[in-house]
Amino acid sequence: MTQAAQHEARTAAERAAETAARQSYGRLVAILSARTRDIAASEDALADAFARALERWPVEGVPDRPEAWLLSVARNRTLDAWRHTRVQDDAAQTLLLLADEVAAEPGGAEAVPDDRLRLLFVCAHPAIDEAARAPLMLQTVLGLDATRMAGAFLTAPATLGQRLVRAKARIRAAGIPFEFPRAQDLPQRLQDVLDGIYAAYGTGWDDVDGADAKQRGLTAEAIELGRILCGLMPREPEPWGLLALMLFCESRAAARRSAAGDYVPLDEQDITRWDHALREQAEQALRTAAGLSRPGAYQMEAAIQSAHCARRLGAEVPPDALVALYDGLLALRPGLGAQVSRACALANAAGPAEGLRALDAFTSAQIANYQPYWAARAYLLGETGKVPEAREAYARAAGLSTSPAIRAYLMAAANRL
Repeated sequence: MTQAAQHEARTAAERAAETAARQSYGRLVAILSARTRDIAASEDALADAFARALERWPVEGVPDRPEAWLLSVARNRTLDAWRHTRVQDDAAQTLLLLADEVAAEPGGAEAVPDDRLRLLFVCAHPAIDEAARAPLMLQTVLGLDATRMAGAFLTAPATLGQRLVRAKARIRAAGIPFEFPRAQDLPQRLQDVLDGIYAAYGTGWDDVDGADAKQRGLTAEAIELGRILCGLMPREPEPWGLLALMLFCESRAAARRSAAGDYVPLDEQDITRWDHALREQAEQALRTAAGLSRPGAYQMEAAIQSAHCARRLGAEVPPDALVALYDGLLALRPGLGAQVSRACALANAAGPAEGLRALDAFTSAQIANYQPYWAARAYLLGETGKVPEAREAYARAAGLSTSPAIRAYLMAAANRL
């Protein structure tokens, strides 16, 4: 084989492996974990399968069904590990049979028909530390590492990594059963699953600069999971609220960058670039949630997005209404992001000085590395004529941003003062 042919074969193999990882990682881990009852071992086996694929596919060619090849190799590695630890073959077969029986039981696997969603519910087991559940979902189902996830959870990568290691160690040490959730278990685990799906969406949403197509693809996967969850639990309002929230955001995705790639804030977006079909789907999902008459935080966030969109489209939205929506959100689920956004809404309703007073209520520890706080503070300082302080805040916000386009936008705003 010539050097050019070798290069072409390796490129084809890498492309096929990357596509399989992006489209099927969660499903493969879910299938493996359903049999082994060991998330970490399943991830290790799948990682080994990908490594072997990158060794063998350039030589042997990419198989017709790459995912099936990866699953077969990962399963063989798992069986080898069982044998290495002196688990008898008949015991291994018994485990496989038990796994199949659990999957076949009424109210078992079919209670959650999607492999990825089923694994999300497994990761929401009440014996797993609450703070580790959503990160564990993103790592296990979507293959994200702690560094990539840390921003979504306002946590240092090392801290998040340690949390995940402890969670998996607890699963092993406590013998937490890796079992398909029954239908009656789903409502108790629902909030954690919703948080995991939204964290996945947010992780992909942040990658608008196009540096990693795999992560941008997480937005579509999160929306798909949201739709499946609404079909699975149609009488639960919060899945509809989450779906509406994601669809409102996604409907504006194409307008978040100019033709030159510059960041465009909501108030300056070209609404002809919005996907109005998605926006209408979001409104319908929000109406469905409201019709179930049980308010929740995701419904409130979706209502806020609906109000922002309506205002941008020319509807009269009283400024006080947005403040009231944020008050409702904070009553249901307090959070730093909602508090900062409320301060901005308050500034719009009562003036920038009032917004600044609301921001002054935060402690230095809360906002030290929180980029949205410094961006909001910079804007409001500029509106009140405090130019040196505003420029300093803009510089800090830019320094905390991981997006080159947003950094450029913030520095341009500072230069316009």
